[in-house]
Amino acid sequence: MTDRALRLLRENPRLAELAAFPFTFDIARAAHGHVEEVRLASGGALDIVAGDDTGGTYFVRADGSVLYADSEGSAGIIGSSVDEALEIMIGLAVAEEDEEEPHQHRDLEAARAELRAALGFPERSPAELEALLKAALLRTEPDFVLLNGTEHNAYQLLDSYPRPPLWEPVLAGGRADLALLRASDREVWDAVAEDPVRRRLALRAAQFDRAEDDVDVLRHLLRHEARSSMTDELRLAAVLVGLHGQVTDLPLLHEVRETDYDTACGLGGIPEPGASAKELRAWAQELDESLFGADPADEPVSTWTDLARDQGMTELARIALIRRLDEIVMDQSRLRRPDAPRELTTAPLRALAHDFERLGDRLQALRAQRLSAALRERAWDRVLARLDQARLERAVGQLTQAVRTLVSVRATLAAPEDDSLRHWRCASLGRFVAKEHYRLTRALVDAGRPEEARTLLAAADAILGELSEDAVKSVRELAEEAAARVREVS
Repeated sequence: MTDRALRLLRENPRLAELAAFPFTFDIARAAHGHVEEVRLASGGALDIVAGDDTGGTYFVRADGSVLYADSEGSAGIIGSSVDEALEIMIGLAVAEEDEEEPHQHRDLEAARAELRAALGFPERSPAELEALLKAALLRTEPDFVLLNGTEHNAYQLLDSYPRPPLWEPVLAGGRADLALLRASDREVWDAVAEDPVRRRLALRAAQFDRAEDDVDVLRHLLRHEARSSMTDELRLAAVLVGLHGQVTDLPLLHEVRETDYDTACGLGGIPEPGASAKELRAWAQELDESLFGADPADEPVSTWTDLARDQGMTELARIALIRRLDEIVMDQSRLRRPDAPRELTTAPLRALAHDFERLGDRLQALRAQRLSAALRERAWDRVLARLDQARLERAVGQLTQAVRTLVSVRATLAAPEDDSLRHWRCASLGRFVAKEHYRLTRALVDAGRPEEARTLLAAADAILGELSEDAVKSVRELAEEAAARVREVS
């Protein structure tokens, strides 16, 4: 990868003029910046090297890849280097059809020949260049996805090429391990079964590739998965074993069920020893149909993002979750409850906020949490959601927004729209409210904003004065620390 072509354009005004028109790569527009603030979801620098007359911008990544973003919210990698991107653009440019100006085609071909020769590009066929462009565009996800720098939503893809579903790359390792388990000895069995991630993936692979001869492998994985206590994969392993209908597995299933309190609760309903094969299969089939099934496309996206994260495929998980959040933001009807279509549920948003935090992406978690809080109807739920929102705002350094959020919390406590908050002073909610006020007070001091810290401290102390004696005890240390920090800067 080189930047030879870019250097030549900067040194030669004639070549720069040709690149700008008719090939829409205008290095003079680099100084104008993009139409809005943007950043890469994966982080890293973006250098603007050119623009076009439609408001589009050409960025260069740290690895030399060229990312093009248009002014309508789409972006994609168009070359592994500036040289490659320019070669593609020059070679694939076409003249607009205009019967009154037939010379346009001749002018374009002349410009193409001149610029291609000056930049040292070989003459490649359109098919070769299209293949290069396709390969570049398909690299956009997950590592080169562009985000709006203010709203943090993702730009759409420039292309419509089909891509593999999320589960394919996530499940690849599990499929490979399942093949090993089927063909190998107990030493390989132990290596897979003793690794929690490999074990979970192998079980998921077995969910979608079921074979009669797998029962011994499944028993082995089931015993080992019980070490992780109650997991979705433990239930899956029990179901897959049960589907074989071998009543000799009932003692094993009950042994696993009694591993601990959580497994006892999570694996209820297993037929008792002495039950028939038909009863065992019926139990397994009912759970299989309601919770699992044999089509990976039917699994919730969280199944695959969790497994992606556990394998270190962080960006793959992050982009899938951002796309999911963007869909909800654009169409809140996706939150309709299946059992009550006129009502919305915030459960998907709460799950997204949790998943983003586990990935370390608090800005995206905050996006999900803000929408979740805005949709809460009951006063108690709204206060809890706003507290989480304020915590995330504090964590990402949006202290002004966090102060405003806590103002709304106090307003709801003072004038709730229902009676759900009548006991907030005696409940854990009161402690949560006070603690977040004191934590934000300390953050304001650390940020050099003592006046705001003093104001918030007064509000926190007023809340503390309303709490029960037991609640005050659990908050007092934090309150004293915050007060001491404020005194230090007074």
